[in-house]
Amino acid sequence: MAARRRATDGVSASLEQLLAANEVVVTCGSGGVGKTTTAAALAAMAAAHLGGRVLVLTVDPARRLANALGLEQFGNVEREVPAAAFTEVGIKPRGRLFAAMLDTKASWDDLVRLHAPDEATRDAILANPLYQNITGKFVQSHDYIAMERLYEIHSSGRYDLIVVDTPPTRNAIDFLEAPDRMADFFGSRLLRWLTAPARSRVLNFASKPFYTIADRILGSQFLEDIGEFFLLFQTMYDGFVERSQAVSRLLGDHGTTFVVVSTLEPAPAQEAEFFIEALTERKLHLGALVLNKVLPADLFSSAAAKVADRLCQDPAPIAAAAADRVEDTEQVARVLKEVAESFLNYRLVASREAEEAARLGTPAEVVATVPYLADDIHDLAGLLVIGDHLW
Repeated sequence: MAARRRATDGVSASLEQLLAANEVVVTCGSGGVGKTTTAAALAAMAAAHLGGRVLVLTVDPARRLANALGLEQFGNVEREVPAAAFTEVGIKPRGRLFAAMLDTKASWDDLVRLHAPDEATRDAILANPLYQNITGKFVQSHDYIAMERLYEIHSSGRYDLIVVDTPPTRNAIDFLEAPDRMADFFGSRLLRWLTAPARSRVLNFASKPFYTIADRILGSQFLEDIGEFFLLFQTMYDGFVERSQAVSRLLGDHGTTFVVVSTLEPAPAQEAEFFIEALTERKLHLGALVLNKVLPADLFSSAAAKVADRLCQDPAPIAAAAADRVEDTEQVARVLKEVAESFLNYRLVASREAEEAARLGTPAEVVATVPYLADDIHDLAGLLVIGDHLW
């Protein structure tokens, strides 16, 4: 697959063109809007039709993606979706599809091995009794390590396209800010307080009240352990800062684009608007807005609306035409009227959805919609159905 770069003198007309023009696609949105499914569908379509090596990387702990791709389990190590899975649904893929799910603990271990200044420091950190607990909780480590993992995979050059499935929207903002927050933490006053016991047994006047209270609550041994742990981590400060800056550059690179996924219900739409504004403020590229569970376009048919109006006003003539088949034509008339009223109500909702979609999609290069589907997506065939709507 040729190297992807977004054109500077135009915009993408479709998601197919958008994915063909970029190396990293970051999908984001609130929970329950189909974000994980959308990410997997985009990756599957890219592998099938664009070619090259395509990876879908999820940082959402849900395991639905593995099931949809026919993989029993996967983690930090990327696993290939068998080509037979495509051929079984009648598609001969031009490229290869891989999938991975973020393993926070394994990623932190790899990060320590990468940035530790020497083997002794590396072993001391990995053996620290607080390491497993702290790396799972402090400074939004999950968000930071997700960015680190994305950067590592992209830098390896193993894939032509990486589609990233982020946590729900509010957390996705943390996902974007995690590199800078990690760098800030390593230079913070809090870290100096925490590492003071390991640096010196003599506490200065400013920090003594803090340790007096903390010692009563947590115990002196805990303070010493945590101080030693963070002191060891500070030896990797330069590596962390350098990588965090590189990750930030990757997000703003002309080969990276963002896809906001939402439904048109009020709460998810508000979250989508929030994230679109956040991307704009950070001058990050909004490539597409994907709207799931959209009402069908048939509701906008003027001819159908006229028929519905007539049935609402006087359904009796139509019901009478069925007199030779049913006995209770009055019941038929009532059903016809209810169906017509329901159609007009849905038509009104669809009109409001269309207005909301137009408003939300204004900053995006591409607006794609997926209708309500009768069945849940549980396999590759279902992902490709979604992909056809998006493409």
